[in-house]
Amino acid sequence: MAGYLRLGVNIDHVATIRNARGGPHPDPVRAAEIAEAAGADGITIHLREDRRHIRDGDIEAIRKATRLPINLEMAVTEEMQAIATAFRPHAACLVPERREERTTEGGLDVAGMQGRMAPVVDALRAAGARVSLFIEPAPAQIAAAQSLRAPVVELHTGKYAELWLEGGAEAAAPELERLKAAAADARRRGIEPHAGHGLTFDNVGPVAAIAELAELNIGHFLIGEAIFIGLDAAIREMRRRMDIARGAAVAA
Repeated sequence: MAGYLRLGVNIDHVATIRNARGGPHPDPVRAAEIAEAAGADGITIHLREDRRHIRDGDIEAIRKATRLPINLEMAVTEEMQAIATAFRPHAACLVPERREERTTEGGLDVAGMQGRMAPVVDALRAAGARVSLFIEPAPAQIAAAQSLRAPVVELHTGKYAELWLEGGAEAAAPELERLKAAAADARRRGIEPHAGHGLTFDNVGPVAAIAELAELNIGHFLIGEAIFIGLDAAIREMRRRMDIARGAAVAA
């Protein structure tokens, strides 16, 4: 099953830097153009309720600037549903969101929110968006995603990344096994599994080697690394490491 693994580049934090100063620079539109030229397969943006990075005007400007599919991350709210159904992105990824959090802190409790989520998922599907649910790699969450007829789940790799920071591959091994099991479970249920959050040059290989995964979405690390080596180089290096890991998985 292991084949080409797509790379979605999240450009939110280009807008974070822009907003810190209040002017137009750096422009996330330019980041989208660079990502396309560097070999990204998609652009991910998260329009948060507090507009801390991507703003409403950015989403249409980014779409006009690139031929890449746009993955719109969004909270499960009436406001975001209205924006997404009007924008009609290629993909809409439903994520948990709290105003006080620095970044997304975990996966959606889909199993506990099915009644609330069902009409949102249906509305997004009717608008032509490929709905994805950002979840923990847990059987109950994947089963709930199947009940909602979501075609995609994105497995939260945050705990894996935290464990890697604490003790490298050995410390992260149990969570990696959980990710492998979840990806296989999703495939068995007819759901396409993606993954993302906290992935870096150092820790991406074992995740990229999971044969069932179709896509990784990576943002903060790439934007941070761009400060030192440039965005084009950072994306190309991530693409290279993903390809090496996926190639090794195919050979195995």
